Amino acid sequence: MMRVLVAGLVFSWLAGCAVNPATGRNDFVMMSERQELDLGARYNQEIAKENPRYNDAKLQAYIQRVGERVARASHRNQLNYVFTLVDSPDVNAFALPGGYIYIHRGLLAYLNSEAELAAVLGHEVGHVTARHSVRQQSQSTAWGLLGQAAAIGTGVGALGDLTSVMGNAFVRGYGRDMELEADGLGAQYLARGGYDPQAMIEVVRVLKNQEDFARDQAAARGEAQPAGGYHGLFNTHPDNDRRLKEVIGPAQALVGGSQEVGRDTFMQMIDGLVFGDSADSGIRRGRSFYHGPLDFTLSYPQGWQLVNRPDVLIGHTEDEQAFIAMTLEAADKALTPAEYLRKRAGNQRLVAGEELRLGSLQGYTAVLQGQSARRVAVIYRGDGAYLFVAGLKGQASLETEDERFLSVIRSFRPLKAEERKLAEPVRLHTTRAKGGQTMAALAKESPLQSGAEGQLRLLNNLYPSGEPKAGEWLKILR
Repeated sequence: MMRVLVAGLVFSWLAGCAVNPATGRNDFVMMSERQELDLGARYNQEIAKENPRYNDAKLQAYIQRVGERVARASHRNQLNYVFTLVDSPDVNAFALPGGYIYIHRGLLAYLNSEAELAAVLGHEVGHVTARHSVRQQSQSTAWGLLGQAAAIGTGVGALGDLTSVMGNAFVRGYGRDMELEADGLGAQYLARGGYDPQAMIEVVRVLKNQEDFARDQAAARGEAQPAGGYHGLFNTHPDNDRRLKEVIGPAQALVGGSQEVGRDTFMQMIDGLVFGDSADSGIRRGRSFYHGPLDFTLSYPQGWQLVNRPDVLIGHTEDEQAFIAMTLEAADKALTPAEYLRKRAGNQRLVAGEELRLGSLQGYTAVLQGQSARRVAVIYRGDGAYLFVAGLKGQASLETEDERFLSVIRSFRPLKAEERKLAEPVRLHTTRAKGGQTMAALAKESPLQSGAEGQLRLLNNLYPSGEPKAGEWLKILR
């Protein structure tokens, strides 16, 4: 029986070999191109729900135009590539199977030329042309099948589990080789598309500075070094990495005529770009949070940090041991806030309940019993039900933080007229540096409340100690 299974796996492995369109090598895949395109289209619908488009048609068209220019120079230029600018402050970009590529505006803000934008998009196109996600999926499936065969053949289920774990570890992330391959391909596409492939190195420098800044900020707060952001070589290798230069080097031979950088065009296109939180997701300012479209604000205790996502707002202590999360659901006006909360609790028991009277707003709060008790609450506002869940990690008693949880919940209220401006986002503006301008002076005018000088240096590729030169492009925040 085991021999038959193994033979079947070997046959499947051989049947799954296909010529990689980008490298010419035989790769193990268990998915046809048609299946890849269908998978990408299906994933794209789900990803689009969680990653809203940035509301700027002109900038979106520019991103698509630059991306298509790179993609036309790729090994799979017949695909219908779709490039999307995501309304998120995260420094990130990623690709789905079949040519769906996303770049976050948080990453766009730190780039300094059209060639650097093309480098990021070219890197992601490289993942698509080399079918990296398809190869990942195929390897994962093969390891799963091997695990099943081992379990059946030996009668030991744990052996199958172990094999599965090995497979998951093997395919976790793209891995160094795939990232290097994507960089090498991206550099080729840059050169063929008329861009300077050196921009790939410049992007590495920009994001390496990001990593250094994050480490320096964490050290100043006495925290461990944070995990890297953007995947791949862009956040794990310095700009003088010998192997990276060896991969990008061959692209120089493909350069014909001019090598476009496109700094002026790029700077003009990103003028007015939202920096940090957007109005649609709400604005964090110190200990307070302001949401213009939904017309509310709330405040957090001193020293707490805020995580703002499209679907949830999370406040947590500096040591991340206590947290309070708020989400928005549709209110059921047929139910009182107390009835609504009991319905959401289901079979779990609520105790110590009390009504909330927050000006004209009505709500209800209680403690959700269990091995780890939670403070829960709901506040009705218009057609929305703002649901709060708060608790502590481990076995710590809810009582140690409950008053602070309640203070956050009770701080919820409509915006005052003078607070409307606080619900507007910070924007990036581009200008020409004047003689004598310094980053320290510009930081004093910045709306950022912490790390302003470092952020301005990062934005202008001057970290850690550079200063602007008269006449050069300069990014400022206001």
